[in-house]
Amino acid sequence: MRTLLDCCQGLIIVDAEASTVRLVHYTVQEYLCNHPGLFSKPHPLLAETCLTYLNSPQVKTLTPHSLALPQTMPFLKYSARYWGTHANKDLSDNVRALALKLLDRYEGNISAQSLLEQVLDLKNPGGVHISALFSGLHCASFFGIAELVQVLINAGDYNVNQQDRTGSTPLAWAARNDHGGVVKLLLERENVDPNCTDMNDRTPLGCAAVEGHEGVVKLLLGRRDVDPSRPDQDGRTPLGCAAFNGRVEVIKLLLEREDVDLNHPDKSDKTPLACAAAKGQEGVVKLLLGQENVDANRPEKDGRTPLGCAAVEGHEGVVKLLLQKEGLDPNRPDKHGEGPLAWAAIYRQEGVVKVLLEHKDVDPNRPNNNGQTPLGCAAMEGYEGVVKLLLTRENVDPNHQNNIDRTPLGCAAIKGHEGVVKLLLEQEKVDPNRPDQHNQTPLGCAAIKGHGGVVKLLLERESVDPNRPDKDGDGPLACAALFGQEEMVKILLERPDIDLNRPNKSGQTPLGCAAIMGYEGVVKLLLAQEGVDPNHPNNNDRTPLGCAAINGHDAVVKLLLERENVDPNHPDENDRTPLGCAAIEGHGGVVKLLLERSNVNPNRPDKYNRTPLENAAARGYKGVVKLLEERGGINPNLPDKYNGTPLSDAAREGHRVA
Repeated sequence: MRTLLDCCQGLIIVDAEASTVRLVHYTVQEYLCNHPGLFSKPHPLLAETCLTYLNSPQVKTLTPHSLALPQTMPFLKYSARYWGTHANKDLSDNVRALALKLLDRYEGNISAQSLLEQVLDLKNPGGVHISALFSGLHCASFFGIAELVQVLINAGDYNVNQQDRTGSTPLAWAARNDHGGVVKLLLERENVDPNCTDMNDRTPLGCAAVEGHEGVVKLLLGRRDVDPSRPDQDGRTPLGCAAFNGRVEVIKLLLEREDVDLNHPDKSDKTPLACAAAKGQEGVVKLLLGQENVDANRPEKDGRTPLGCAAVEGHEGVVKLLLQKEGLDPNRPDKHGEGPLAWAAIYRQEGVVKVLLEHKDVDPNRPNNNGQTPLGCAAMEGYEGVVKLLLTRENVDPNHQNNIDRTPLGCAAIKGHEGVVKLLLEQEKVDPNRPDQHNQTPLGCAAIKGHGGVVKLLLERESVDPNRPDKDGDGPLACAALFGQEEMVKILLERPDIDLNRPNKSGQTPLGCAAIMGYEGVVKLLLAQEGVDPNHPNNNDRTPLGCAAINGHDAVVKLLLERENVDPNHPDENDRTPLGCAAIEGHGGVVKLLLERSNVNPNRPDKYNRTPLENAAARGYKGVVKLLEERGGINPNLPDKYNGTPLSDAAREGHRVA
């Protein structure tokens, strides 16, 4: 760094932090630009310096097998990569001689390795040098130095079709780097193979098409033996490559060839039109649609048409162009049954949705394989803008049910999308009570999931039935109770026509549902309601108190026992009271709470004539036995229907509670 600064007489400075070198002031740059004669022929000088270095003994002793460039030779990387760039600008006699000396044994020079590693971003695997087949002719073609290429060809020592480690011929390198002069020279050779493919199965024409090198493409197409439709490893032809990258001028040239395949699919079954549509290449799409034989409906591997590809990506301009094509099917579904409109809805492409809806032939109600329409898809995702657009179409069906019979409103409700629910409820045609396959209404779905905002919106609609049961007979209130959704219960209870005691198919009321699950907060809310029945038995004749007792929910039992009208002795189908249920399961806390109630009968036998004491003793629940014995009026000798007593049952089972 110090040497560099000294050589430049203080006209440059080095920014240590940014590691950059710049002129000390803009006026210096201005002066140098105004006096170009100060530096006569800089490119030959730089090329000569680089080549002298690359031909030096120090560099020649390095082999291409070297795993990394020596740190002590920082100039090696630059000279290897850029000598040809300078030489191509101005080839002096000295540079020509030095270049030919280097290229004569180029495969053995480490500069070939360095060049390829930098250009192709390749690493040296296991010490095998990638430049083994990269000849001097390859290098001259790579840099586009036509004069050197001519000399090397005339010498007759080079195979013009030799492929290097990447499979590239000299022609391929010249085509890839847009060196028309070299391409022309090589194509004049009768023995040159213009269709030789590289490691990606790409021909020189494909290489030029990808990069958009019009001049080179024109030269290559001038040879009748050039295959204009040869696919690469991705199955993409030169036309497909150009379409994918938006190379309009290249495509114009390719379309002049009668033998070009307009519809050749790549490995994803994407045609050039589909590639251009997916990338939003409007110019290319317009060009291709102007061709008589182009197939605008040809699907890719997933069954998506070019229109579907453009819709997914939100390319409005391309969608408009495709919709103008005669014979285009705007509803063609992919393998999932989703058409272009559905995909636009799913990916929230509002602009595309709007464009498609303006086309009279677009079916807004086309269901996918799950039975979901575009409106259903948008509702499920909560895309308000898309839903709003779809609802502007007169023939859109807001009540279309998917494969599980769920409407768009049901889909939005179960996901908690308040904005979408509000939009749908504004539609007179929307049925707010349409049930799904579980007979669950949108209100029931929202209640289960705890979407309070949605529940409120639905209840504001007078036609909403707050008691509509599902397939298990549970109404929205019971569903909310079963899932412990306190806030939902609170909101539902504000509705005056809510049925507090509606039993489900098991005979369980909302209170019973909450009691059996042990949801204390829900039980408290329900018990605060004037018309609630705390003694309603289910199909097993078990009351909410019995349900809570048998499951050991102490807090719920306590809440129920605070009600004067609660019957603490109501027997279930086994003639077992809440106390008997708690005793047989060993729930000591519940037993204690029940025994504190003076009107609880501690000796009430079940249908087997077993008392709570006998059931607890037979199962070895020592704590429960103790609690029962402490209660006055307990008869420890009552026999069951098999003449067993608490003592005999405990002894038989080996329980030390005896």
